[in-house]
Amino acid sequence: MRLTYTDADITAKAVQLGLIDKGEPLPRDLRGKVVAALLQEQAAHADAAVEPQLAKEIVIQPNGVILIDGEPFPWLVAQEPVDVRLDPDGVSTVRMTLLAGAVQIIKPEPREEPR
Repeated sequence: MRLTYTDADITAKAVQLGLIDKGEPLPRDLRGKVVAALLQEQAAHADAAVEPQLAKEIVIQPNGVILIDGEPFPWLVAQEPVDVRLDPDGVSTVRMTLLAGAVQIIKPEPREEPR
């Protein structure tokens, strides 16, 4: 992920956000907000590029370690029951509770009905 931006990148984003008019200098107190907006935009594009994958194998060990395709699951899992549904003829499922410091739910834009 790109962590540096040129003054031109920052100024262009500030104009796009309506913080300044084209040709105006960007106040220093707004610079951090504009860089944060650029980083958020970049992260959104990076997330969209990741293709979801079907796990080949999930291993849940008695000591709480969870392996996904041989790699440790990197997030904390609550000590609550894990729901496992096995389907020998198809895709099985595992449901567990993840711990998070914050949760944000973004409401999708309403779709227009065809007329």
